[in-house]
Amino acid sequence: MDRITPSHRAFIALGSNVGERVEMIEKACLEMDRAGVKVRRTSSLFETAPMYYLDQEPFMNGACEVETTLEPLELLDVLQSIELGLGRKKLIDKGPRSIDLDILLYDQQVFSHDRLNIPHKLMLERDFVLRPLSQLIPHEIPPLPNHKATYLSHLQFLPPPSPNPMATTYISPNFPPLRATDPFRRTHIMAILNLTPDSFSDGGKHSPATTDLSTLTATVKSFIASGASIIDIGGESTRPGSAPVGADEELRRIIPAIRHIRTSIPEAANVAISVDTYRARVAEEALAAGADIINDVSAGTLDPEMLPTVARTGKSIILMHMRGTPSTMTKFTSYPNGVVADVSTELLSRIAAAEDAGIRRWRIILDPGLGFAKNMPEDLTILKELQTFRTGVQGLEYFPWLVGPSRKRFVGKLTGVEKASERVWGTAATVSASVAGGADIVRVHDVKEMWQVARVADAIYRGVPDSGPGS
Repeated sequence: MDRITPSHRAFIALGSNVGERVEMIEKACLEMDRAGVKVRRTSSLFETAPMYYLDQEPFMNGACEVETTLEPLELLDVLQSIELGLGRKKLIDKGPRSIDLDILLYDQQVFSHDRLNIPHKLMLERDFVLRPLSQLIPHEIPPLPNHKATYLSHLQFLPPPSPNPMATTYISPNFPPLRATDPFRRTHIMAILNLTPDSFSDGGKHSPATTDLSTLTATVKSFIASGASIIDIGGESTRPGSAPVGADEELRRIIPAIRHIRTSIPEAANVAISVDTYRARVAEEALAAGADIINDVSAGTLDPEMLPTVARTGKSIILMHMRGTPSTMTKFTSYPNGVVADVSTELLSRIAAAEDAGIRRWRIILDPGLGFAKNMPEDLTILKELQTFRTGVQGLEYFPWLVGPSRKRFVGKLTGVEKASERVWGTAATVSASVAGGADIVRVHDVKEMWQVARVADAIYRGVPDSGPGS
C-alpha cells in the first residue's frame, strides 16, 4: 500500500528591489509552482522603504500561502535554489537583492535550526512582513508560547511606517503601477472604444462595418491626446437586454483593432489596452494580440475558463460585480443587506475564485458595476459609499477600483436627458463623485471633458498639482 505524503501549509515572504521587481516576484512564484510548492494565495504587493542598509532602492514586498510536501529544510533548499536561479547575489547583508524568499510560517510548528527559524525572527515587528501576512491570515495567532494576539492585532499595534507602504497593482512594464493607497495618485481615464453596431450609447460609431483603420487611428490618437491612459475595447454590447453575438464575431471585431493599435500607433506605446469580454477564448486571443487587461463584466461567472485563462497568461483582470447575464440582470436587483454589503460579499467571493484559479492579488482591479443588476437608488448609494468599499470592508483593502458611470441610465433619469450621448453634464458629476470616493480609474465616453473633470477633482480631493493630458 502506497504511503501518502502529508501536505503542509507554509507562508513565504516575497521581496525584490533590483530591476523589474514585480516581474521578478512573479517569476519566483512560477518557479515555486514548477518545483511542486503550490502557490495558493498571494497578498497585495507593497512598495516599502529599505531598512538597516538604507543606500538602496525601495523594496516590493508581499507574501504568499503555499502548499508543500517538503519538510522545512527541504523547502528552504528549494527556495534558495530559486533565488540563485533568478540571479540573487548576496554582496551586502540586508542589501539589494533581485529576489528574497523567506519562510515565515510552516503549519503551526516552531522550528529551530542553524539555517532556519520558524516563525521567522522579528516578523511581528516588521510592517513590510506583517502587513501582507495580515491580508492572508488576519485572525490567526502566531505559534508562540502563551500567545493570544492575532497577526492583525500585531499590525495595528505597530507605529505607522514612514513613508506609508504603497499597495501596487501591476499592468505592464510600459504602464505605471496603480497605487491605490497613495493619497496623491492621479485618476486614470479609461476611454471606451465600442466596436459594435448596437452599444446603448455609441453603437456603430466605431464598428468595423462602418469604419476603417485610418478612422480608428484618428480616434485612438484623439483619446490619448485628450488624456486617456487606458483604452477599453468592446466587441459585444452588454447593455441591459442585449443579445450575445458569439466568440467568432467578437474576435472579428476586436483583434484587428488591438493589433493595429499595438503596431501602428506609436503614441499608444505607453497606453494600456483593456478588452471588455466575458469569454475565455476571446480573452486569450486578445491578450496574445497585445492587450494588457481583461475587463470581465461577470467577474468570471459566465465562462468557467476565464479565470484560469487569465491566470495562465499572467495578465491583469477587472472583476466587475454583476448578477445574471446582460440580458437577465435587470431581474436581480434585490439587496436585502444593502447594496454595499451584498456587493462586497459577492466581490469577495469572486476574488477568492480568481485566487483559486491562480491570479495574483496584485493583478486584480475591482468594479462595483454601476447599472449592472442595479437600479438608480443602488447606483447612487455606490457612488456615495465608494470609500466604504475601499477601506471599510475587510478583504477589499488595497485593491484599485474602476468606476464606469458614463452616460448611464440613472444619469438620464435624474436629468431627463433621454439621448445617452447628451448626458455629458450628468456624467461629469458622477466622475467627480467617483474621484471623491477614491476611484483609481473612471471609464468614460467623453474623454476630453472627463479628463478635465477628473483633473480638477484630483486637485480638490487629493491635492494633485496641475498638469496636462497624458501626465
